[in-house]
Amino acid sequence: MQPRIQYVRRADGARTAYATMGTGPVLVVPPGGTTHLEWYLNDTDAQRRFCQRLAEPSTLVLYDRHGCGLSDRHRTDFSIDDDILDLEAVVEAVEADQMDLFGISWGGTPALVYAAQHPDRVRKMVLYGTFAVGAKGPGDAWLRRSEALESLRRSDWELYCKTRASLFFPSGTDRETFQSFVRMIRDSTTPEMAERLDASTFDNDTQALLPAITTPTLVLHRRGDQVCLFPWGQYLARRLPDADFVPLEGDAHYPWVDDADSVLRPTLEFLTGATEAAVANAPPARGDGTAIILFLDIADSTARTEQLGDAAFHRQARVLDEQLRRTIVEAGGTPIEGQVLGDGVMALFSSARQAISCAIRCSNVGNASGLPLHAGVHAGDVIREADNAYGGAVNLAARIASASVPGEVLVSDTVRGLARTSADATFEDRGEHALKGIADSQRLWAVRT
Repeated sequence: MQPRIQYVRRADGARTAYATMGTGPVLVVPPGGTTHLEWYLNDTDAQRRFCQRLAEPSTLVLYDRHGCGLSDRHRTDFSIDDDILDLEAVVEAVEADQMDLFGISWGGTPALVYAAQHPDRVRKMVLYGTFAVGAKGPGDAWLRRSEALESLRRSDWELYCKTRASLFFPSGTDRETFQSFVRMIRDSTTPEMAERLDASTFDNDTQALLPAITTPTLVLHRRGDQVCLFPWGQYLARRLPDADFVPLEGDAHYPWVDDADSVLRPTLEFLTGATEAAVANAPPARGDGTAIILFLDIADSTARTEQLGDAAFHRQARVLDEQLRRTIVEAGGTPIEGQVLGDGVMALFSSARQAISCAIRCSNVGNASGLPLHAGVHAGDVIREADNAYGGAVNLAARIASASVPGEVLVSDTVRGLARTSADATFEDRGEHALKGIADSQRLWAVRT
């Protein structure tokens, strides 16, 4: 998944830099304090792996806030309203009617405000190492540190960057990660802008918003965090009506440092709805072997585009794509992220029963959305490369899907044999079919529930 860095103009004309990775439900990460997209995406293996894991089931969206990184550096307004302009512009650019939010550090503030303002658009929210209290609360500790660092910031920018970095990793970390964070602070903005951004960090008090935020929320916080203290996370979880709290060990402020899996595991389970058991039963994300292949494609997409118009069809198809990928993960499958045929979605399963059950659920989702699907299931060897799957079995699954009528699930004779005694369905013989590009005719079966 190669990230694409693009630019969008905010309502006030300022340019905001953003990047996307992966396909599927949109997951937006509001920036935590000063950021730089190139650092986030390219600087260390730990950060790259963290982003790639988040992007496996999602369209991961990262951006630089106004005044930082690749976004416009000139900034005079340091209010939360100005930061919301960044978030709104990026959400519009990626055409997200619904999204999940992952607020890290200061990024929790715009996440909370946006969720309060747009409850119908935020599906789920994860908050890591963040806070809700303004300068008159626990923020005093950070303000005192900022005042102590102010003279150092003005006199020795490089030393200031190193000193500040040490606060984020009080127990120390490997030299590569530490030096990476120093580079990010140094390169993300100017000393003058950093001073004003730091001073505004705790100007925004979101306490009053919390009881009205009904978005399902997961709050994660490391016990030893010295930038955002552990009780701040506990406070958030208590005040949010629909929140779960997961305490984590360690003191590193950023989630990809030290035990990143302790953050990723509950985050991905919460966002996808898949349990650890479902993930364990899914086919491996890498490596060749035999798999059950589900192929889904929007029926008569050309006619529906003409009927709805390009923009409306694109929006409707994107929402459907997100719903299908979420359904696949919930059913224990692995959605393929790479390019597939037409408007298709492909997934791999380790069980024919799982694949058929998922195909039925996906077909119902397509019917409900007004975009009925062709659905086909086959089993065979696949070749895995990067984020895609190839091979004759993959091509055959796509051809079986194309042979189905809209809203119908067709399976190969191989799949019918595997699932005959385990699937909660019966099979209606559709006879032999000559499929385009397939030398031998194939006996196909329609799934009946």
